[in-house]
Parts: sequence; structure tokens; C-alpha cells
Amino acid sequence: MKKWTFVLVTLFASANTFMSMAQEAVKDTSWKKNSQFGLNLSQGTFSGSWQGGGINNISLGVYFNTKAEYTKDRDNWVNDFQFQLGAISNKEDAFLKSVDRIFFDSKYGRKLGTNSKWLFFANLNFLSQIANGRDYKDERRPFISGFFTPAYITEAIGIEWKPQKYFSMQFAPGAVRQTILGNKDLYLNIDRLNPEYQFANYGVERGKSIKNEVALMQLVMNFDKDIAKDVNFKWRYQAFASVKDLAAIDNRLDAQLTAKFAKYFNVNLGLIAIYDQDQIAKMQIAQSINFGFLYKW
Repeated sequence: MKKWTFVLVTLFASANTFMSMAQEAVKDTSWKKNSQFGLNLSQGTFSGSWQGGGINNISLGVYFNTKAEYTKDRDNWVNDFQFQLGAISNKEDAFLKSVDRIFFDSKYGRKLGTNSKWLFFANLNFLSQIANGRDYKDERRPFISGFFTPAYITEAIGIEWKPQKYFSMQFAPGAVRQTILGNKDLYLNIDRLNPEYQFANYGVERGKSIKNEVALMQLVMNFDKDIAKDVNFKWRYQAFASVKDLAAIDNRLDAQLTAKFAKYFNVNLGLIAIYDQDQIAKMQIAQSINFGFLYKW
């Protein structure tokens, strides 16, 4: 827990420092920044005589998002940091992970013309997690993910279409992605006779900690808009078609609907959908509903 606390503090401090330095660099209205912090908490307690079934539990979820965007003339630079971590603790398990996501995206774009909706862009993207993950369907509860296991770094150059401020679509031929394993021995904890786990090391060759891939084409779509008063809907879709295996296109969708009420409270609905044959040849879906505290600045 101390390690996770240190990592959280470091990430939050780094993100805020980065955004602050960016804004200090240019003292004008070309910079726009917004941040939000959320905390969700729930608890359940059952007496020893309770006949309805149940187990004492407490769950906690935290998220922190910050975004800074610079726009001037034909130039546009966007930096977006998102962090989510949720856990459930009960009598049998001290820590059951419910959500875990670290996302950072930095993109520079330049319009092809003064009023053009098309831009040339260069982009750096990072996606990972911090806490260990287990397979709770297996009574042995083997580890199937871990600290920065996996982590994805993607570098891309291409063309972006941005018809509206809240929507963009990026085309990047020749994008490069690194899949990194903080624990390259993760597969040793898996029953290799079970076909469901045959890609438990996320496509990285055994004994190695990194895999490099070049895409024939990467497609990324972003949507972020207040669809009603105090209601924000955002989603990001990514498709990565590796040159080595065009039949196995990696797909990922992250969506979040946040409704704010009163002054500091919100309801948050989240969805993650993944189809990546380097992990498992099935659709993966994670869904969450949270209620709690929200602070924006």
C-alpha cells in the first residue's frame, strides 16, 4: 500500500507540475485548463445473525483528470492526464481491484490551412496500471496483471480531422507501439495448459520485457462534450492494425458519463471494452457505476 501511495502522489505531482509549467510558458488566453478530482465510497456491514447472505465490505474509488490545451493561429497542443483506481476490501480479501487506469496523451497539431478542419499531428500516448490483478474466476486466484504490466507507449504521426471542438479523428500510418512488462515472469503464475491463458504475457516473448510493433494504420477517435447542463460524456476509441498480423486488429473503447448535482457530488458511469488477441481471443468488458464527491477547478 505504501508503494501505491507513493506512486499516486508522484503521478499527481508530476501531472500538475507539467500542466503548470505549460501554462507558465505562455501568459495569454491561448491556454485553457480544467481539472477534476473525484472520490467514491461505499460500505456494507452484516450482523452474525443476518440470514439474507452477505459479507462485510468497504469500497473506495478515486479518479483525477487534468487537461491543458494551447491554441493559437494554426497551432494546437493538447495534454491530457487521467487516473482511476478502485478497490474493494472484505473479510476474505484485503484488496480486490475494481478499476485501475493511468492514461497520458500529448498531441501537437498544426492546421493545414488557416480555417482548415484538417491538421498534421504528432502524438505520444501512455497507458498502464499500478496494482496487481488476479483472476477471481479461478479458485487459485493467479496473477494476470501487475505494476506496469502491461504498459503501452505509442508514438504516431499523421493527419487529424477535427470538425468540432469536441470531436476529432486521427489517421496514423506507421504508428509505433511498445508493450512493456514490469514483471516479465508473469506467465510463470499461469496454468499454461489452459488455452484461455495462452496470451497471459500480453504477446511479449517469454523471457523478454518489451515488444515493438509497427502499425499499417492506427485510428483514434475522441469525443468530449457537455451533452446537458452538468452532464459530460466522453469516449475514446483506438484501433491498431499491426503490420505483422492485419487480421488481429486491436480495439479499445473507453467511455465515461459524469452527471454533477448539488455542488460537490456526482454520479459516474464508466465502460471499457477491449478486443486484443494478444491478451485473449474474446471481447473484454468492464462496467462501473459510482456515486461520490467531485471537485472541479
